[in-house]
Amino acid sequence: MTAPEPGPPRERLQKALARAGLGSRRACEELIADERVTVNGQVAYLGDRVDPEVDEVAVDGVVVGVRPGLVHYVLNKPAGVVTTADDPQGRPTVIGLVPAEPRVHPVGRLDLETEGLLILTNEGELTHRLTHPSFGVDKEYLAEVDGTPSRGALRRLREGVELDDGVTAPARVSLLSDHLLRITIHEGRNRQVRRMCEAVGHPVVRLVRTRIGPLTDRTLAPGEWRDLTGEEVHELRLAAFAEEDDDGDRGADRSTRRSGPRR
Repeated sequence: MTAPEPGPPRERLQKALARAGLGSRRACEELIADERVTVNGQVAYLGDRVDPEVDEVAVDGVVVGVRPGLVHYVLNKPAGVVTTADDPQGRPTVIGLVPAEPRVHPVGRLDLETEGLLILTNEGELTHRLTHPSFGVDKEYLAEVDGTPSRGALRRLREGVELDDGVTAPARVSLLSDHLLRITIHEGRNRQVRRMCEAVGHPVVRLVRTRIGPLTDRTLAPGEWRDLTGEEVHELRLAAFAEEDDDGDRGADRSTRRSGPRR
């Protein structure tokens, strides 16, 4: 008889959680003891082991990426840089601004002249949920525009603007100064903010993305990047995996969740 082939390597659950940035091993043991952790939909217990490549681990109902080798960067994209891995025209790309290994991809796109926050990662599920419009993760922009929008123009931006690919969803819009708008959307259509502003007669002069879901960073200079902390990744997951209530209000279930893992 031949000996059975060994199964996939499994590691203690608290070790996998700690490696994913959910806190120290002791803090992760407390998460498990408080029955806040599930593995493949079942409440986990101290002593459980997982296969990080296969098992789905969640904390407070939010899936946690425990697969080894996952990386998450935030970049302050400068103007003139393309949000692709390669550009036929030879222009600089966002991939060239972060480490070459492991290979990552941008989460969504910012057009050539748009600046601001951009996430790059090698985690597919989080990328899908942060970019797909059905999950409705907010993106906030500062838009310097030509002219001063009237109350009517602001109302149109808030209620929805007719574009060539349909009416935009309601947006949060505030006038910060004569030529400066703060606009928050969740759809992510191609050049959406620029097209919205142009549609109401106020073309964008400069556009900067300042927030993705709960993620902000005012310290990064243009072209600089850093690793996201485990807490930041968890907060992004809370936003990306939030469910929509019966009234279409995203994130309503968060009042019943804890804000994140205890430290």
